[in-house]
Amino acid sequence: MWRVIIEGHRILLYVHIDDLVVACANQPVLDAFRKRLLEAFEGTYEGPLEHYLGCKIARDPVAGTTTLSQKYYTEEILQPILQPHGFWDIPRRNTPMKPNTCLSKDDCDPNPKTDFRCRYCGIVGRFGYLVTMTRTDLA
Repeated sequence: MWRVIIEGHRILLYVHIDDLVVACANQPVLDAFRKRLLEAFEGTYEGPLEHYLGCKIARDPVAGTTTLSQKYYTEEILQPILQPHGFWDIPRRNTPMKPNTCLSKDDCDPNPKTDFRCRYCGIVGRFGYLVTMTRTDLA
């Protein structure tokens, strides 16, 4: 992420591989900066930001709010895990496990299937992304 101040207005530039997001509270300053950026680097403007890195972005300029949602990403993670076991359509709960439950190594299968570790690491990584992007409450 880079920050530049032009005409007293802060412009934020977020870069992830070849995707850029440019943000500024002043629309004319933002438009002029974006035009210069696109001329210098041969890019394309895709319009107002609606999706970025798996997040749906909804802005309400009147209320001055921005909402991030990863509903589809979350469903993409959870459905293959839960649906085969009949847990996809169960009612949600605030606490998914009995309070004060203590798990130990003794609760684990001593001979897990060979692909379990890879699948487990992949699932944990996906949840880690979800937690750091929009669902810090799951941490």
